[in-house]
Amino acid sequence: MTTAVPTVVPGSFLTLHYRLAGPDGGDIVNTFADKPATLSLGSGELSPALEARMLGLQEGTRTVIQLDPGEAFGPRNPELVQRVALSLLRKLGDMNETWDVGDVVQFPTPDGQGAFAGVLREMGPAGEDWAVFDFNHPLAGQTVTFEVQLIGVL
Repeated sequence: MTTAVPTVVPGSFLTLHYRLAGPDGGDIVNTFADKPATLSLGSGELSPALEARMLGLQEGTRTVIQLDPGEAFGPRNPELVQRVALSLLRKLGDMNETWDVGDVVQFPTPDGQGAFAGVLREMGPAGEDWAVFDFNHPLAGQTVTFEVQLIGVL
């Protein structure tokens, strides 16, 4: 009597090792040297594109999935690059905080219940009260590599 090998379906609970790499091949997340991750498909822990690519994989599979630019984290949206008044940042946060280009800055949501992040792209000239922030996901519009080893599928 043979037992069917568990296969990933919508809603599967997975135990897995995975590595997410950006366009330069550098690791963004890598669990292979640590404890495996556990997650449930459809819970929002992985992008829908990654979840869709995992459907049908069998327990024990180790594979590398290449996601095209924008497929994993959406396309870059130029409307999410915005000029923000530094006085507003200081009002919402630490009055004496300073930032450098490339810093990731947390912003409170309008209701104060959550936060979102933007990357500082440009500072206004001395004496001017503005900075340009990019609120796109850092991997939006980028090629992403997802390596996965399925340890368990329930």
